[in-house]
Amino acid sequence: MDRNFMKSYFGKPIQTDQQKELPQPPLEKPYDITSEIIDLPIVDKSIITKDDIFQCIMDRESHRIYLDEEITLQKLSYLLKMTQGIKEIKGNNYVGLRPVPSAGGRHPFETYLVVLNVQGLRKGVYRYLPLEHKLLFVREEGNLDKKLVEGVNKQRFAANAAVTFIWSCIPYRTEWRYADRTYKIALLDAGHIGQALYLACETIGLGTCAIASYNQKLIDDIIQVDGEDEFAVYISPVGRI
Repeated sequence: MDRNFMKSYFGKPIQTDQQKELPQPPLEKPYDITSEIIDLPIVDKSIITKDDIFQCIMDRESHRIYLDEEITLQKLSYLLKMTQGIKEIKGNNYVGLRPVPSAGGRHPFETYLVVLNVQGLRKGVYRYLPLEHKLLFVREEGNLDKKLVEGVNKQRFAANAAVTFIWSCIPYRTEWRYADRTYKIALLDAGHIGQALYLACETIGLGTCAIASYNQKLIDDIIQVDGEDEFAVYISPVGRI
């Protein structure tokens, strides 16, 4: 891998599965309907304490010190909606419009949560279901805070966060349309999500700090993905400040 990875190769001929008329991958990772599903509160704008976009952008910064206080499920619902929530479905489940841009509307990311201190949720790992705006309970595990710290290469502030967002990528969702052009544009998509979380936190008195230094296998194991067709790409702890 070298810096050429960052360049654009659009305009050169490619063969894609979309061109071959193969089925489009689903907009959301399928799940067992017998899984434990948790309803999320309807997003309520009244929780916003700062609505000046100029001030939110200027005040945005990375926070690594969090209060030892829980965050409400209402605030978590808001953060999920503002980062990866579905605004509109176009066509026959062809494109799901979200608050952040994504090349071709592919949105190849899934949102996992390591919950340590959220009102109404037990400690554990969850996955966000954007089509339903609900949470799917993945699992609980002892010493989850310590395992998270190991997973982010001993960045200990993650253990003090109320919840940590882990975004995994399902590359084929974008490969279907863009083939090997996917790998650059998917990472750009990840950046859009991260900034959306920063600004959403800023509006409701929370703080976050994006993490790119992590142990791939340990984080993949925490969210229980295979590391091949789906793997962790970006991490962001969130807490009260």
